[in-house]
Amino acid sequence: MKNNNEIKLLKNKSIIKFEGKDFLGEVGIDGRIFKALTYARISVGVISQQAVENGISVLVNESDSEKAVNCLIDEFENERKSGKVNQIFSVNNVSVLGFVAKDFNKIISELGRNNIFPLILNQVASENRINLVVTSSQDEKAKNIIEAEIFAKPKTVHLAMIGHGKVGAALIDQVLKNSEVIRNRKKLDLKIVAVANSRKMVFNKSGFNESWADDILVAENESNMDSLIQFSQLNQLENLIVVDNTASKDFVKNYTRLAENGFDLVSSNKIFNTLSISEYRGFRHVLNKKNKKYLYETNVGAGLPLIDTIKLLHLSGENITRIKGVFSGSLSYIFNNFSVRDEKFSTILKEAMEQGFTEPDPREDLSGNDVARKLLILARELDLSNEFTDINIESLIPNHLEDLDKNDFLKSLDLLDAHFEEVKKNQKENHVLRLVGDLHGDLQQEKGELDVQLISVPTNSALGQLKGSDSIFEIYTESYGDNPIVIMGAGAGAKVTARGVFGDILRLSENK
Repeated sequence: MKNNNEIKLLKNKSIIKFEGKDFLGEVGIDGRIFKALTYARISVGVISQQAVENGISVLVNESDSEKAVNCLIDEFENERKSGKVNQIFSVNNVSVLGFVAKDFNKIISELGRNNIFPLILNQVASENRINLVVTSSQDEKAKNIIEAEIFAKPKTVHLAMIGHGKVGAALIDQVLKNSEVIRNRKKLDLKIVAVANSRKMVFNKSGFNESWADDILVAENESNMDSLIQFSQLNQLENLIVVDNTASKDFVKNYTRLAENGFDLVSSNKIFNTLSISEYRGFRHVLNKKNKKYLYETNVGAGLPLIDTIKLLHLSGENITRIKGVFSGSLSYIFNNFSVRDEKFSTILKEAMEQGFTEPDPREDLSGNDVARKLLILARELDLSNEFTDINIESLIPNHLEDLDKNDFLKSLDLLDAHFEEVKKNQKENHVLRLVGDLHGDLQQEKGELDVQLISVPTNSALGQLKGSDSIFEIYTESYGDNPIVIMGAGAGAKVTARGVFGDILRLSENK
């Protein structure tokens, strides 16, 4: 809704608070307050009565706060002695925002999402005029949020990008390239105000541009979340989103603290969703308590709309009975090619590594752990309480290669060839190899059965017809019977994953 009335921001104010049993509603109290303060030559602003707190709040200039408290203590000496007034004190460092708005509920909701809760709220219903008192440390942020609502200005969303490797760098470039189109089409002003890796973090309140990589080279701030939280508070940044494009086991430990300090989260990092079920559910409790969101569509299926689909089916009461498929784009590429080409397994694996499909250490893929994590994430979307240790995982790494350091393992890839050539030869005719994740059993119970294994499937089956690095997911439900919902498409690649993360950022930003 557009409105030409400006938002007035009055700084350097103090709240004088009265608290006491049966004090509220006593005849003549307001008049005595005004009279005492007028005699003391103190200007009075908003008066607010809080029935729940049995109190009255009066707004004065901060320079007059001590004088105001003293003169009111004198004025209400008898009430203090009788116990009607328990205490009279000041709350300093507050500001007043005055504006006109018809849809005030939406404004209050947006303020609350940004952890801004008015200390005093005064409404003149007939004029749609509202006065809000907030702490000085949040006044500019509150003003920006209110302006965006009542003047239909683009909503500013502040992004902190953690991780600027292949996916992170691709995402930053996508955001910068599309920012103008998004501002015009969706009324969203996306600003990347922080970029970090495990060592260094760099800030820019106005938002980074295409030279962001150069700024990181000269960064002097060590990477820690205390600095990010302090930066956001000092600069009163609204609509905060942390984007985790790392694979760090350490960084996910910050998720709860970030949510508690006003950040929503978007993540391509699968680690958090596969921690213990107690940590998983504890974080979701914090998200609900703080009214924060956490999106992670790319945790399974890169840019495919898989997690959202499963969430919607589950929330609608659809009984999902099985989820099965090729969950890994890297392993899809490896076995799709190895099954039909007369090449050594190590040759195909090196190709996948060169194209960026695998993790830097391909054992993360070959161990089956990556597929297992994805399978566990989907199980938990169905409210199953499985732990990672419950998963039956068939590792593709021989025992004698598991403990080598990364470089020695990469030099030993040809030691894998004989085993996989034997597996390939022992298949039935017109069959191909696929590394499959399978969630099955009675999924209405506390836990399901989770298996990750290399299997041989007919070439003409849905799994057998998979091409390139595509992933495929078959979702079986009670309503659909033997005919699963099939979701198939690109399951690997930095740009594909970055685009999926970008989608989460936009979805979260539009709903903020």
